[in-house]
Amino acid sequence: MMNIFTNSTQCEVDFFHKKISKNIKKIRLENNLKQLDVALEIGINSVAFYSNCENCKYGKHFNLGHIYKIAKIFNIEPYELLK
Repeated sequence: MMNIFTNSTQCEVDFFHKKISKNIKKIRLENNLKQLDVALEIGINSVAFYSNCENCKYGKHFNLGHIYKIAKIFNIEPYELLK
């Protein structure tokens, strides 16, 4: 079976995660919300975990479910967080 993802490096994937996190942080700050506010709204009970996702620390990042829920909070389409 051919691996179609051989051109993607881990560095590129990490950059993509960082871009998403940066967009989430930006929209959260624009709406004057705390990390805890968004974390609880999307079902994350640990602000530390949310913070690690938002800052891409310790290999943590938002998953598709998180991105979908965050987009709903801010009344935007999920793809807007991926730009």
